[in-house]
Amino acid sequence: MSWKFPINIMGGAQGPSIQPDPSELPTQSWYSSSVASSSPGSSRPATPSTSSLYNSQQKDRPQSPQGQLSPAEAAGIIAFLKDKSIDELRKLLNDKDAYNNFLHSLDQVKDQNNFRDELLRETLQLARDNLEKEPRILELKNQCRIIRTTELAAAQEKLNELERQKDETLSLYSPSTLLQKLQDAMNNAEEESEVLHRQLLEKEIDLPTFIQKYKKIRTTYHRRYLIHLAAKTSIV
Repeated sequence: MSWKFPINIMGGAQGPSIQPDPSELPTQSWYSSSVASSSPGSSRPATPSTSSLYNSQQKDRPQSPQGQLSPAEAAGIIAFLKDKSIDELRKLLNDKDAYNNFLHSLDQVKDQNNFRDELLRETLQLARDNLEKEPRILELKNQCRIIRTTELAAAQEKLNELERQKDETLSLYSPSTLLQKLQDAMNNAEEESEVLHRQLLEKEIDLPTFIQKYKKIRTTYHRRYLIHLAAKTSIV
């Protein structure tokens, strides 16, 4: 194992540091070779382990717009790593369980896990509530179907009948219908006058009776005529 005296990037001061011999490091790891490599000037294999932690954490947390951790988050993780020994860092690199334990001990990961668990609980509760309401929903659907096929059909039929009666009533009292009725009444009065006049000519009635009846019929006729004339004028 060789000794070198580079600048310690973790502590910010110069001092002796141990650089492991590449032959002593494991030839295979569950990490990629690019993650396990370190820069020659680093005092500890902190940079590769930090990169590995970043990559793993990015799978468990929302990504920033550039897909990278923020400086504050990276500084927080580095603060956890800088005081670890070489053996501890090597164990993080090669022992998946140790790495996972360390990862899930980070506050950021804990927050994300707690948030995920809370969402899961709320989703499950909503699902349970929906399942509990399912019988009531089915019952309401059945009631709606019964109403549509029975009560609604009867109510619709009654409504149609009332609409028909309304139309008939309106047609009876429409201006054109009233004018026609008034015209028919005028024609009836005219016919009664003619009948009464024939009776007089045939001496079926005497003159005083004729005058009394004829005067009454003609008065009614002219009153209806004036009303008919005024109604036609107002409509026009």
